[in-house]
Amino acid sequence: MTYVLYNDSILDENDVAISYKDRGYHFGDGVYEVIRVYNGQYFTLDEHLTRLYESAKKIELEIPHSFEAFKTLLHDYKETLKTENGSIYVQITRGASDRNHLYTKEEKPVILGFEVKGKSVDTKQEQGVAAYVTEDVRWLRCDIKSLNLLGNVMAKRKAFDHDCEEAILYRESGVTEGSSSNLFLVNNETLYTHPANNLILNGITRQEILAIAKELKIGVIEEPFPKEVLLHADEAFITSTSLEIVPVHTFKGDIEATISVGTVTKKLQQALKEHVQKKTNASV
Repeated sequence: MTYVLYNDSILDENDVAISYKDRGYHFGDGVYEVIRVYNGQYFTLDEHLTRLYESAKKIELEIPHSFEAFKTLLHDYKETLKTENGSIYVQITRGASDRNHLYTKEEKPVILGFEVKGKSVDTKQEQGVAAYVTEDVRWLRCDIKSLNLLGNVMAKRKAFDHDCEEAILYRESGVTEGSSSNLFLVNNETLYTHPANNLILNGITRQEILAIAKELKIGVIEEPFPKEVLLHADEAFITSTSLEIVPVHTFKGDIEATISVGTVTKKLQQALKEHVQKKTNASV
């Protein structure tokens, strides 16, 4: 039996029905989070829920649970699933209504959650991946973890069509992030990454890396940089909840370059694993 979180209940997936009028289906009108589970324990659950509530507030969507009640619901769901290693996906749509761009503020939000089985990323973390550099044509509120992901989806497809794991996006102002990750460069043992403004999603793993870098006394510069900087990077890596830290060994597309998997990346990988183990008593 596969269990799904539906509103405030945990149900067999066959007992869940979503209305065809749901605004998530019509407009991508909703927000979501993906939360890692290590050794049966959530990692950075509070941080993910904080961002979920912030995203919901930005689109005037009121989550029908208090923060603590939602945490309890997610813990109950994880225990029902008996998840040991993997992720829990949870989304909240504005709810069902007649199809109209204008929402009424009276819709009843719909919560849906399900398990995403864990997949090994050890080879990617060790050997690195190729990334396709392409223009960022998404909307200007990338800080909202919205269900509107078509721009990300198309960029990811383009990357895979060019034998790349990820798309690295750029605007006139500079490189922003990956289609489903944040990007870091290393030059002279200093980290460079785009600042957390409306043009990127402030990834939870990104935030963990910044905190770890501070502990390790690794310099960090958060500022936009032109795509040409990718040509001269000593190291590069992407971060996300599912990938943790994965080096980039090749850039293709609008910039072409080959980069070594460097010592700073490896140091941060090890530090993150130790950080996860300390927080969850997990063997990773």
